[in-house]
Amino acid sequence: MKCALRAGIGVLAVTAAVLTFAPAASAAAFDITYDCQADTPLGAENLTLNQAVEATAPASVAPGGALDVVVDPAPNQVPSEAAGYEVKEVNTFTLKVPVPTNATLAGVDLTGGSGLGPNPPQWSEAGGVVTVTFDGPIAGGASFELPTITAHLTAGASGTIESTLYGSGYDDPGLTFTAVVSTFLGDISAPTSCFPNPNPVLTTTAIG
Repeated sequence: MKCALRAGIGVLAVTAAVLTFAPAASAAAFDITYDCQADTPLGAENLTLNQAVEATAPASVAPGGALDVVVDPAPNQVPSEAAGYEVKEVNTFTLKVPVPTNATLAGVDLTGGSGLGPNPPQWSEAGGVVTVTFDGPIAGGASFELPTITAHLTAGASGTIESTLYGSGYDDPGLTFTAVVSTFLGDISAPTSCFPNPNPVLTTTAIG
């Protein structure tokens, strides 16, 4: 079951994963590693997951100027089984990303993506943190692609704008979802909490 949950999470991990920010410089590729813990009737399952993404942002911006930071997650697939157990689906995703210091958020666009369920992803912002959610479900064995996430920012007066992911521990996660796995106990729903470990700087833009 551990492998099943790992696969289900890794596929989404970034789930969309990774909402950072976007445009006019060469893309940088990252393999994001999330440290995750699933709460199951059999006890806590600790696991890691990886998700490839590309992130772009301008190298510099004028004080008070507009800039985009874009994160484009790679396509992925939910496994149909793991450790001898059927992966039935993964659902109820939440991904958090902090608004960078020295910048304010003007808006977020979620574009593209496929196989994420009948309801499109949504975003909201509170307390300097952007939260992206989507319901799923994504069935075991199904292919999917998370949406490209573009954050529209306004630069501050000076300094550097660095985009990162959110999360510092299982009690302060940046990514959550639920995996449903068929086991000898029946179907198990395993709420899972993840945080990036390490938490890389995805883009850097100098103000000036």
